[in-house]
Amino acid sequence: MALNNTYDARLQQETAVGAGIQILLLALLGSVIGLGPAGWLTGLVFAFATWAVLSRALHRSRLSSFGPANRVTLGRATLVGGVTALVADSFESAPPVTLLVGLTAVALLLDGVDGKVARRTGTSSALGARFDMEVDAFLILVLSVYVSMQLGPWVLLIGGMRYAFVAAARVTPWLNAALPPSFARKTVAAVQGIALLLAGSELLPSAVNLTIVLSALGSLLWSFGRDVLWLRRNSRTLAQDPVPAPAPATPEPMVLELAGR
Repeated sequence: MALNNTYDARLQQETAVGAGIQILLLALLGSVIGLGPAGWLTGLVFAFATWAVLSRALHRSRLSSFGPANRVTLGRATLVGGVTALVADSFESAPPVTLLVGLTAVALLLDGVDGKVARRTGTSSALGARFDMEVDAFLILVLSVYVSMQLGPWVLLIGGMRYAFVAAARVTPWLNAALPPSFARKTVAAVQGIALLLAGSELLPSAVNLTIVLSALGSLLWSFGRDVLWLRRNSRTLAQDPVPAPAPATPEPMVLELAGR
């Protein structure tokens, strides 16, 4: 019991350090660009929420160590917190696009690094995959909010689709079944962040940005639609043939495969 308490204390220290770094990043943004009240409040809420949710998840997971992969993901979460603060601030004043794009680009480039680190160090875990996935999903949501101010509210479909799927899965259990691995699914997920980053950078004409984001949304609708149809067909097959199939060693539901671990 004492050993478990020691491990838990160390894990909580890791999350506290992450929250502290997040606040330091907000302070840096405030000193550089004069972050407004909306940006500060949103950034602090993000930091506190990340600390609280991650601390609770770590306590329940009973991991013996935080691990290098989760540290990479926590670093990405810090960058996403900075992007979130800048986007919130954009409702009051135009944010420095270069800074917003820079933070987002680094967060996107680091996507997948945590998964590789986890595999190489043998520290893969369900919690790590979920943490990675949530950071990815929230970044896409924040970017879709930012781009929607330029192209229209329909862009929010990109950021909200994953959350709509999760909500639907709560009332439709067959949506929680495991999907076969799919390179196309992973590619479509990666395209969303790139498309939103390009549109948000405002480097291209509006018509081009519109085409890029519409194409990204179309691919996302196709990917989700294909997987939902596959899950529906297989749920009917299982209902007709109730003989249970052996569960895969590492199930990959659609919302977790986005994590790349």
